[in-house]
Amino acid sequence: MKYYIAGHRGMVGGAILKRVETLPGVEVITRTHAELDLTDQSAVAAFMAEEKPDVVILAAAKVGGIHANNTYPAEFIYENLMIQSNVIHQAHANGVQNLLFLGSSCIYPRAVQQPMAETALLTGVLEPTNEPYAVAKIAGIKMCESYNRQYGRDYRSVMPTNLYGPGDNFHPENSHVLPALIRRFHEAAQSGTESVTIWGSGKPRREFLHVDDMAEASMFVLTLDRETYDANTDPMLSHINVGTGMDVSILELAQKVAAVTGFKGEIKTDPSKPDGTMRKLMDVSRLAKMGWSAQVGLEVGLHETYDWFLKNAENIRG
Repeated sequence: MKYYIAGHRGMVGGAILKRVETLPGVEVITRTHAELDLTDQSAVAAFMAEEKPDVVILAAAKVGGIHANNTYPAEFIYENLMIQSNVIHQAHANGVQNLLFLGSSCIYPRAVQQPMAETALLTGVLEPTNEPYAVAKIAGIKMCESYNRQYGRDYRSVMPTNLYGPGDNFHPENSHVLPALIRRFHEAAQSGTESVTIWGSGKPRREFLHVDDMAEASMFVLTLDRETYDANTDPMLSHINVGTGMDVSILELAQKVAAVTGFKGEIKTDPSKPDGTMRKLMDVSRLAKMGWSAQVGLEVGLHETYDWFLKNAENIRG
């Protein structure tokens, strides 16, 4: 059995790779970006035709926080659409029956009932700050559904909430909120800075899922028997939310990060910066009904992530 993991050097892809490598009788196929540009249609076609994987896990994507999404919208929509289109179509063209596509919670409308259920997809206007990325991810879901409907493929989609953990991107401008806060508060604690100002009002609430939990959930959904999966999904609504079902405000998160990093100064907010969506909490009841729930608590995960940050400071992304 040959598994191809696209995006194995990323945080999520790396965590999934560790899980797949423990499976008996599995050969894992990976390629770095230098070895295979997933936005290159002919290159992906040649790769799939040569390797002929049995299972594809599509964890490759261009990702970033609110600043990156605002600054590079063209790159976010183009690169993600190309990656998804090439990998999903060439998987089908080369007889791959099983594929797992990793999306994002940003697929849901900005003004949506909380917690966000899978049925909320395409029911309203998207959050403007990450609309290009969200549109690309929605297209990925619909590609999977379309190949399932037309060709009988078993292409499944999982929509994680905000992910964090070892291997994250800690760039001060292009990272997501949690790793960005870890880096900022760490540097402030080390330099003795009196205060740290966080982006926005601090009132928006976010849900955070440890990457190891996401890897476990991904393998759970991918390997779930078809009967159970079909009983909990619909051909026109096949994606599955993955999260903890609990959230915190950005200010509360900053306070937790400050405690973990040892920052003793004042935490200020900057309401002149955009907040984005005020709340993004996943309805994870469908996945819970299937038999899976998150295991890593936020406090434990924060300490683990900060420890990894300290140990890998010299080679860390960003």
